[in-house]
Amino acid sequence: MSAVAFASMAGGLVGLLDDVAALAKLAATSIDDVGAAAGRASMKAAGLMVDDTAVTPTYVHGIAAERELPIIKRIAKGSIRNKLLFILPAALVLSEFLPTVVELILIGGGTFLCYEGAHKIVHAIKGDDHDHDVPAAVKGPGAEESTVAGAIRTDLILSGEIMVIALKEVIEEPFLSRAAVLVVVAVLVTIVVFGLVALIVKMDDVGLMMTQQDSARSEWIGRRLVSAMPKVLTFLTVVGTAAMLWVGGHILIAGAHELGWDWPYDLVHDAAHQVEDVGRVGGFLAWLVNTAISAVVGLAWGCLVMAAAAVAPFNRTSHAVHEPTTN
Repeated sequence: MSAVAFASMAGGLVGLLDDVAALAKLAATSIDDVGAAAGRASMKAAGLMVDDTAVTPTYVHGIAAERELPIIKRIAKGSIRNKLLFILPAALVLSEFLPTVVELILIGGGTFLCYEGAHKIVHAIKGDDHDHDVPAAVKGPGAEESTVAGAIRTDLILSGEIMVIALKEVIEEPFLSRAAVLVVVAVLVTIVVFGLVALIVKMDDVGLMMTQQDSARSEWIGRRLVSAMPKVLTFLTVVGTAAMLWVGGHILIAGAHELGWDWPYDLVHDAAHQVEDVGRVGGFLAWLVNTAISAVVGLAWGCLVMAAAAVAPFNRTSHAVHEPTTN
């Protein structure tokens, strides 16, 4: 081979390697961008993740301990299927061709969250919401199947809201970037939520095992874990309800702003701005004011929806069908 040919080949190889390096750098940058966008989008949906984490343990209440993790695994599989096979394609198509519909869906989901949060609070005050206190084992042999099916149906709504909130964060990105971010969010949210759920529901079993150890310290920690778990679940329920109202109210305020009705958004923004300069806690106080107002809006709107549902014709028909007859 001549020196000229060899030099030409070497130059071509170096050029190819430069191109490969440039493509690799571009791919790495794209991956970083997708990861960062997925992180931001997931944080936007954090309130709903809290609610999802709080709701799911109730589905294994009263079920045999050895069936808890298998049931959570089945619900997790249903959740990832909801996100990737149903919600993701619909969200991408709508965001590409009908972006305004995405906003309307988000507002509809926010209304549902407000309704659910208000419903929980009203029935807790009235003391007539005991259905979830009935252990699944008492409900009959088909309880596991109905529990899993009901959990997956509920997850479809929560997952839909999580994915749409994430979509809103990256809706200006190119189509493929949007798809990549939503896939990452779907997988990340499912792992985090159901990993925490598995940890929560098995924590009392871990505590029970520790009480059987010879170490006095292990026994003490185990007893504390066992006694703490009912309080933790109650706390999560309260936080989940608050998250429903806060996230739902915020979605409504932001959605109204996006659709051109600005005064609720401006009111919240101005109220938060008043405390932004309060020393080192100004940022936290601004978030707290925004969250509190959003929660109040969510509760008020949820109560209005409850009142409307109570007088709706379909609701009266439902009560008439289920009303017991007397002889």
